[in-house]
Parts: sequence; structure tokens; C-alpha cells
Amino acid sequence: MKVLGVIPARYNSSRFPGKPLVDLKGKSMIQRVYEGANKSKSLDHLIVATDDNRIVNEVNKFGGEVMMTKSTHTSGTERCAEVAKSLDNYDIVINIQGDEPLVNSNQLDQLIDVFKDEKIQIATLGIETSDLKEIENSNRIKIVCDVNNNAMYFSRSMIPFNQDKHTNQNYLRHIGLYAYRSNTLQEICKVEPSQIEKIESLEQLRWLYHGYCIYVLKTDIETPNIDTPNDLNAVIEQL
Repeated sequence: MKVLGVIPARYNSSRFPGKPLVDLKGKSMIQRVYEGANKSKSLDHLIVATDDNRIVNEVNKFGGEVMMTKSTHTSGTERCAEVAKSLDNYDIVINIQGDEPLVNSNQLDQLIDVFKDEKIQIATLGIETSDLKEIENSNRIKIVCDVNNNAMYFSRSMIPFNQDKHTNQNYLRHIGLYAYRSNTLQEICKVEPSQIEKIESLEQLRWLYHGYCIYVLKTDIETPNIDTPNDLNAVIEQL
């Protein structure tokens, strides 16, 4: 399998403008993501996809590869699809979140490996947690899976709801790495948004609504993401 890694990077984030260029102990966030992902043994090609010249200049400065993409994209998935279509010779495309500067190359390799199963169309990662602060944070997405580890639902809410107050209840928190078969990636960018996606503001619910399966690989590697400026300290401590 030929694998393309894409790091979508948008400057005008509503919750944290300029996030890809924030300094994390001497390196920009986009540089840390790129260097972490580039350690993967499974990627044949790694590229940053952006619509902002400031990010283009930063990636060029540290010697990475970058492509300017349309400013009309509404998601990182669409940005990945544009890059994949322009190159058009990859079997698997992996969407590497530009706000996870502690991205672990082993996770990328594990996620790509699941595509040895020809039935898998889309795959992502989840990690079990009992940390109530994380579970109640609406920026940390929770997942419920079926017996085959396919996602049944993603939510910003605490799911499943703990009706009888079971102790030691573990929840599955989403880690926002996605991998897709190339043809599936192009397909999911053409389907119409669903109401549940609009309510939760989670694009993966569109794919579930239209009948695509999302396989969830459980990991024990924690890779905290940065959604708001308040998330910076936790990442800087780990660096």
C-alpha cells in the first residue's frame, strides 16, 4: 500500500487563531507535528495542506513540504482530499491533525496497518479514560463502539450516560487521526451534511449517517491536542 500523510493547517481557527504557528519551546506547532509524523515507517509522502502564506513560509523555513489549497474548504478532510486528488497515486491517505504536536509515529503505523483488512474503509483512534475533567470537556470527543470496534456514535457529551452511577466507568476518548482508502476519502467529501453533524459540529457523524463504517483502534498512547490557548500548558509540560 502506498500511503500519503497530510497535515491540514488552517490559520484562522475560531477558538485559537494562528494556532499552527504558536511557539512550543522553540519550534512552531506545525513543525512539531511534521517532525513527529515524519518518523513514521509507513508514510511514503508527507505534506502540509494550508490556505495561508504564513504557514507556507513556516513550513518552507524548517524544510518541510507544503501545498496551498482552496480557502473554501470547510474541514481538514476536504483539504486532504484536494491534496490526494492532485497526486492521485496513493492507496491510503492519513489525516494528521495539525493541533497534536505530540503526535506519535507508532500510532500512525498502527493505524495504517489495520488496512490490511480490505473491509476497512475509514479508521481512527480512541483511548480509554476515567478522567472526569476530560470526559466532561466538550472539546474532547467521546466514542461508543460496537462489538467489532466500529464506531456507533461520536459526541461532545458524556456517552454512554452513566444512569446508575457505575464506579470506575471508562470512556473512550477520540484521538483525531483519520485514515481513509483514497476512493472513500473522495466519496465522503461529496455526501451531504446531516442534521446530527450540524448539532454536534462533528463531521464524522456525516459519514456514519451515510452508512460508512469507521473502525476505532484502541491505543494506550496519550497525545493531547490543543483546541484553545488553555491547552498549551499541558503540552508544554510534556515537551
